Amino acid sequence: MALIEAQALRKSYRIGRGNIVEALRGVDISIDAGEMVAIMGPSGCGKSTLMHLIGLLHSPDRGQDREPRIVIDGHDVTNLPDRARTRMRAETMGFVFQSFNLIPTLTALENVGLAARYAGRSRSDASRAAAAALEQVGLAGRGGHRPTELSGGEQQRVAIARALINQPALLLADEPTGNLDSANGAEMMDVLKRFNSERGQTVVLVTHDAEIGGACSRTLHMRDGEFSD
Repeated sequence: MALIEAQALRKSYRIGRGNIVEALRGVDISIDAGEMVAIMGPSGCGKSTLMHLIGLLHSPDRGQDREPRIVIDGHDVTNLPDRARTRMRAETMGFVFQSFNLIPTLTALENVGLAARYAGRSRSDASRAAAAALEQVGLAGRGGHRPTELSGGEQQRVAIARALINQPALLLADEPTGNLDSANGAEMMDVLKRFNSERGQTVVLVTHDAEIGGACSRTLHMRDGEFSD
């Protein structure tokens, strides 16, 4: 059963006066529930833009010949208003980015718990869930540390715990190993694969690393805003 069905996704950006870049050129994509899919391609090919549209961080452009459509878990989310998009992201999705995006003044426990608070959980419930999530990614003893007191690999594990605390159906990861050495990158992929296999959570990640892409169950290749063969 498809968790994600999207058709005719286009996105253009204006760069300076009269210069328009077509990041996506009418992409269709279908991803089944429980899959672990890598979207690969060189820098600037549109893979991160595609993830941002799937993750409801941006909206697709109106179609030239076909209207865009995004369906997630059976719900047409193409034209949701901002508040509904925010709720859908909080309840259905988790995000992991290359730059970790941790709040430097908060501890690891507080950073992870913040995602649960955004989803409407009480402070005490969020704290308990954050402690459990940190334990699941191997950081049970590091909850009181701030990001600057953690290694890059540990910071990315905190980011994964934050993404997974609400047990989302869909995890989106944009170049999640980009700031990690090979050993930490491999450990991070082991964590993602474990949650995919044990919980059945759908994982979609963007990467230019062939080794990372090869660890996924399916690989899609992009070039110049389109999927290539």
